[in-house]
Amino acid sequence: MSQSLAPALGASAVAHDDLLYRKVSMRIIPFLFLCYVVSFLDRINIGFAQLQMKHDLGFSDAMYGLGAAVFYIGYVLCEVPSNMLLARFGARRTFTRIMLLWGIASVGMMLVSKPTHFYVLRFMLGVFEAGFFPGIVLYLTYWYPARRRAAVLSIFFAGVAVAGVLGGLVSGWIMRDMGGVMGLFGWQWMFVIEGAPAIVLGLLAAFYLVDGPQHATWLNDAEKAQLIAQRDEGRRVSSDAHSSRSVMQALRNPRVYLFAFIYFSLTCASLTLNFWMPLMIRDFGVHDVLAISLYTVIPNAVGAVGLILIARNSDRRGERRRHFAVCTIGGGIALSLLTMHLSSFPAMLAILSLAAVLIFAALPIFWTVPSGYLSGTAAAAGIALISSIGITSGIVSPWVIGLIKTHTGSMDNALYVLTALLFVSGVALLIGVPKEAKRI
Repeated sequence: MSQSLAPALGASAVAHDDLLYRKVSMRIIPFLFLCYVVSFLDRINIGFAQLQMKHDLGFSDAMYGLGAAVFYIGYVLCEVPSNMLLARFGARRTFTRIMLLWGIASVGMMLVSKPTHFYVLRFMLGVFEAGFFPGIVLYLTYWYPARRRAAVLSIFFAGVAVAGVLGGLVSGWIMRDMGGVMGLFGWQWMFVIEGAPAIVLGLLAAFYLVDGPQHATWLNDAEKAQLIAQRDEGRRVSSDAHSSRSVMQALRNPRVYLFAFIYFSLTCASLTLNFWMPLMIRDFGVHDVLAISLYTVIPNAVGAVGLILIARNSDRRGERRRHFAVCTIGGGIALSLLTMHLSSFPAMLAILSLAAVLIFAALPIFWTVPSGYLSGTAAAAGIALISSIGITSGIVSPWVIGLIKTHTGSMDNALYVLTALLFVSGVALLIGVPKEAKRI
């Protein structure tokens, strides 16, 4: 083959790959993205509900923080089993089950009238939703090779910010204008209206999703073979990767615990933004519930755009470690600046937006790294284990921050702790992941 013809054929192959993955993405990503936005909206709308719920039911900041935390107790207990069930029974049935049950639990939040109801329903919501996010991470490994995953995952992490935008646009309006309709509080209507879509999407998932490329009737045989071959290319498959003892293998892998700590630190910060952003904006001097919810749109919208751009740059350069460290250390600095309590509302909102961009952008970059070390059935157990251990931050962070705010009237001490965790997580990934593995 002539030297002039080879580059042309190489460019043609790359273009063909791009078209194939665009076809896959257009088929599966919009639906999963919508599901993820709804799931996260149902998880974080308690942050908006607190603006009225605590007053109407007489809940303290500590009670609210505990209620936000018990969600993650159920989530952690059931996350690994749920992901193992996905590996065994397939994505279609697993996602259908998860969405139907969490939708019912989310709508049921309208029935809360005392702390016990609040805690039980939040716990059940965590049980039912467990496995959804790690299930998406695992499901994407069935379709995409490692080199394409940061950009794809960034879309889903943008869903976190989009849920914040949607919540900001809709939740405040529902709580302000629906209060009193049929004798219900505004926050009760919010849980009903924002929980119902999960039930609808769960029913649709049973007919729309397929378990992997080999089951996709919208792909021809050559496309299926190409996806499977490229997906498996470069996987680090150990001799026992497909053992039934994959959970035990993950438990014995020290790097799993490193990743879990890093994820714990990162989610402590991201959950603080998700749950406490409305209250932080109120502390900036805004008191109208609708205005607060609308102002939350700005950091979330900026974060959504920023994280996609940063994740794509990480994919384009094939570099994870430094991108992650810059995001976490920069995000920590931005959180620490919030303790300055500047008199300028635009300046405080700009600092909050910067924190949102960097912290949210670190999430998709992080999740491209563990998949480089785990494969086969070990991936299902390892990814879920990292997520389960890491997401215990959801048990610790809201409760501790609620206690700190109840006893000090300020979140400053909590923000200092989060800054330290973000700094340590950035350094931990730089040191704990070998330099030669940076192009995972």
